[in-house]
Amino acid sequence: MKLKRYSLVGALFLVAVLLLSACAAAVPQPAGPAAETGEQAAAGAPVTVTWAFWGSPEERASHERVAAAFMEEHPEIKIEIWHQPWDDYFTKIQALWASGDASVIPDVAFLWPTPRYAAEGVLENLDPFIEQSGYSLDDYWPGLLESAKFEGHVYGFPRDIEVNILYYNKDIFDEAGVAYPDESWTWDDLVAAAEKLTVKDNSGNTTRYALAAEGGKYTKWVNQNGGGILDDYRNPSRCTLSEAAAVGGIQFFVDLMNNGYAMRPADLSQAGGDAAVFQSGQAAMILQNSSRISSFNAADMNYDVAVVPIPADGKRWNPAGGAAWVMSSASDNKDAAWTFLSWLQSTDGGQMNYTVAGEVFPALQSVANSPAFMNPDTKPETKGAFITEAAASDIGSFGYFPEWGELDGSIIGPGLELVWAGEVTPEDGTAQICEQVDAFLAEHGYPK
Repeated sequence: MKLKRYSLVGALFLVAVLLLSACAAAVPQPAGPAAETGEQAAAGAPVTVTWAFWGSPEERASHERVAAAFMEEHPEIKIEIWHQPWDDYFTKIQALWASGDASVIPDVAFLWPTPRYAAEGVLENLDPFIEQSGYSLDDYWPGLLESAKFEGHVYGFPRDIEVNILYYNKDIFDEAGVAYPDESWTWDDLVAAAEKLTVKDNSGNTTRYALAAEGGKYTKWVNQNGGGILDDYRNPSRCTLSEAAAVGGIQFFVDLMNNGYAMRPADLSQAGGDAAVFQSGQAAMILQNSSRISSFNAADMNYDVAVVPIPADGKRWNPAGGAAWVMSSASDNKDAAWTFLSWLQSTDGGQMNYTVAGEVFPALQSVANSPAFMNPDTKPETKGAFITEAAASDIGSFGYFPEWGELDGSIIGPGLELVWAGEVTPEDGTAQICEQVDAFLAEHGYPK
């Protein structure tokens, strides 16, 4: 999220939005250095910080409320928004950085993946600001900050964490006579429940699936089973996706699909995604993060959530990563940008605002455990499942090196799509993927 003065995008952002109130008990806010407003402040004019982010009109409106809340607290700083749809955001923001024109380069931006852009030199190393202000990093979920580091330095703060849990339709479970999932469930329990929850027609075609899960969720099964993608996620030397533990996790997911218990990812996409099939009753369960809560609550669904079942001899695991707020190295208002960025990641600032609105599972543990998220008056009832999964977060779902995006997008992702489609077995598919991954790593000089 980096924004700045934008003659490129039109009119100034005007503040006329209600301040989002926090319903949680106050918790200590990390201290940030006061903004140095310079000659502008001396003259009574606020310093402008441009804030860049992607998203739908609804997401933009949410960010505007957050900006209004910040400016209410910090009238010496004016937040100007630079917003683009997801499809255009990255191309256009890279063009701004390439221009070298500080007047149009955003000060603070939402970004993913952070290591790639840090390696290109367009992001500011936040370590000096963290040290100077005494901003504490101790409140982040385990492993989460690794996704925003490059060569050991912090270049961003993840807004939230990708906590994937099991959503289940209570009406369908009741109809099928299946007990609701809990922390005791193993993969075997999931399969046994899937047999009862799945409905097929006389031709053997599934008309209601037990589970709908995106292909990218495969890392959950792989890591629960003790496997992984690479031998080192910062400085890899080889692919480990073809090893027995990893193949076993992928095979479990594929078996669910082959038996008609789980939708194939391509079919899920064509059906409108997991939220659509869950709300329509086409799937009894989905594997997803907290982003679906607001829509399911708005639809008044009879649902709840649970931790994701694990192998009998496996472990609970959750990916540690999330898009981060970063600062442009070309920003000419870095002190004010830091004031805003650190406020976004404070317990009673941006983190609280987004959480109260029900839009994120927060990156800060204290906010996640506060009434802002653990509100007993709102669904789902078993919100503790998010806390349990987040506590087990660790690296292992992507690489923390600049070329990861290219590696995943050109080799790993396409290779696994063939596996999900049933065109190649997990064993053969992962062997082919690893052969190509190892060649890619060698070509790019890994390990370094």
